[in-house]
Amino acid sequence: MARDGARPAYDPAGPDTELRAALQEVRTGRWMSMRTLLEDTATWWQWTQRTQVLAAAAAGTDVVRAWLAEDPHSVPAAVMQARVAVERALRARREEHRRTHELWIEAWDVSDAATRAAPHDPVPWVCLLALAQLDRRQLWEEHRVPPPEPMLPAGPWGLLAEADKRDPHNREAHHRVLQFLYAQAGSERLAEASGFAHWVADTAPPGSALHVLPLYVRVERYRRGGGQLAALDLHWVAEDAVREAEQACVNWFERSTPVERTPLDLNHLAHALWGALRFEDAARVFDALGPYYTPLPWAHRTADPGDRSQAVEVFLQARARSRSAAHDPDS
Repeated sequence: MARDGARPAYDPAGPDTELRAALQEVRTGRWMSMRTLLEDTATWWQWTQRTQVLAAAAAGTDVVRAWLAEDPHSVPAAVMQARVAVERALRARREEHRRTHELWIEAWDVSDAATRAAPHDPVPWVCLLALAQLDRRQLWEEHRVPPPEPMLPAGPWGLLAEADKRDPHNREAHHRVLQFLYAQAGSERLAEASGFAHWVADTAPPGSALHVLPLYVRVERYRRGGGQLAALDLHWVAEDAVREAEQACVNWFERSTPVERTPLDLNHLAHALWGALRFEDAARVFDALGPYYTPLPWAHRTADPGDRSQAVEVFLQARARSRSAAHDPDS
């Protein structure tokens, strides 16, 4: 564990050394290690995570196309084709590229095909959920399905149900619904996102990463407020903020195994506990992170969210403060 003051590293693979090796191969245009890694992936939560990270690296290459050319009947390759197509469509929207709509339809087609090629796999349905955020006016019928709970808005609930059927409480599927809610017009969507996150957390089993979901909404609310929501960062020490941080710590961190925790979730929890002045618990989460960090949510606490060096400095300050206070509660 990184108990000293060493600067943390951002690594999309985190502590997954096998994924890191496959990523290095993908970035050089080779796919054999990716195929082997996916063939050896035994759980849906790890499959979902690994395919997402690999797609982010493969989206700027032709590596999946080369894999399919060599093995056109490979089911993992078909799933990765959907992952890459979705990643490209989402990037095009962020960059306001003129081919966004074309890439969106292409991604939908290959994701829909992947649901049939891999009928027991939640990832093709996660891909369709990810694309739902591009339909900002909810013109597609599948994006305005009546909600499972009266307090929730119409949305892509059928897609979520399909993912959930294959992998109950799939982490990414629920995060994709949050992104869909964020993307819709109107400020009321943030309140709906908060309601959704709390409903999901309240129904998630012990140890599920979905207990961290409300912390993401709180960061988004802070981001939309331009970091000016309250003097002295009272946004993070409000009663409900403290409760969300403590519940995520107890229901997720203390009841999950290290291998099941993503660096992104750990960073959000460490950030929330630090902000809530729960330094002893925050120190334990920082220790669990070891040498890894993610730019978010720390970047939102800086003057320039695009400057990763500033995000690292906030992370280091938070880690040092938490460890110091945990060692000496009177400090």
